[in-house]
Amino acid sequence: MTPEATEIEVEVLEIDGVAPSVPQVRPEETPPPQGDWQDWRQWQGRVRQLDSRWWPLWVFLGILVVGLLLTVGLVFGLLFLIFRIFLKIIRAILP
Repeated sequence: MTPEATEIEVEVLEIDGVAPSVPQVRPEETPPPQGDWQDWRQWQGRVRQLDSRWWPLWVFLGILVVGLLLTVGLVFGLLFLIFRIFLKIIRAILP
């Protein structure tokens, strides 16, 4: 047997002898609906500056990137050095 979802609609009249307050929403207070592109306007100043709470992450990522660049540079330098030595040996053997 498959369990069926049941919906129960309840209206709260009283909690501990006190009636709950109903929020009043006035239609003139709600802003007119705008397109999604309007939300990007508030990001205008935030795109150019980094949030100071994330500085440990940026430091860690910066150290990681510098380490990777140094490693790749050393590997390419070593390969270039081996290639140059190999060429010199070949030139010394062949007249």
